[in-house]
Amino acid sequence: MTEQRHTAVHALPFLAHVRDAEKQFLRGRRERGDDLESAVRFFLEFLRGFESLADVDRCVTVFGSARFEEGHRYYAMARELGQRLAEEGYTVMTGGGPGIMEAANRGAREAGGRSIGCNIVLPTEQQPNPYLDHFIELDYFFVRKVMLVKYSQAFVIMPGGFGTLDEAFEVATLIQTGKLERFPVVGMGGDFFQSLRDFVRSTLVNEGAISPEDLDLITRADTVEEAVEIIGREA
Repeated sequence: MTEQRHTAVHALPFLAHVRDAEKQFLRGRRERGDDLESAVRFFLEFLRGFESLADVDRCVTVFGSARFEEGHRYYAMARELGQRLAEEGYTVMTGGGPGIMEAANRGAREAGGRSIGCNIVLPTEQQPNPYLDHFIELDYFFVRKVMLVKYSQAFVIMPGGFGTLDEAFEVATLIQTGKLERFPVVGMGGDFFQSLRDFVRSTLVNEGAISPEDLDLITRADTVEEAVEIIGREA
């Protein structure tokens, strides 16, 4: 295991940490004072993120499942991707956890590039992976998603579960609605991504929920080199 050399940014001391803060906020109607306190927490977490990531430049965010361990083909692909992105001078940002996230950060670290994570605090105690030069721990999923999008000029969607699909479709929606620049969004994972694309075409497009050209918001790449080429050409 490589030696950790990361720096972490932890919570500001203005408010005591509250376990399951996001769950408490989303549980329904509450007293006005409780919601105002939550609003302060949102502001402080956003501020901490902005301060922590202010110097991030030429960044590519890699989304993917936490469940693919070393030895899995997707882990190997993400590790190679992180390496090639670092060799091209990109900072590699992930959600900071295990699986695909770890692999991409690992590849970047091994290539001498910059490796960053935005880790989410979960009841299952997701730990930041050991290949991060710098990471921030966040309580709120929506704050984390903003950080993963705000500082990147390209995105790579690798195989994953609900969280990965949520991130992928949010990026696509932001571009579709003009809320985000037309940055390159690359889908990788062979049959996994093709199955997702087929579903979108056969249901969302055919039912008229999205336009046929919206399929082009995410570009398929079958190899790491193809993904890096797309990013270099369009970012």
